Amino acid sequence: MSDKPDLSEVEKFDRTKLKKTNAEEKNTLPCKETIQPEKEYIQTS
Repeated sequence: MSDKPDLSEVEKFDRTKLKKTNAEEKNTLPCKETIQPEKEYIQTS
């Protein structure tokens, strides 16, 4: 048995059959108003 993985199926893969998708950002960063109370809490602890 070889230590190298079998890449024969990967070499045959046809990228043109993939569907196009639009990536949407799902995890937005919190606003400053949300961060500030948490910062104050951490500093007072």
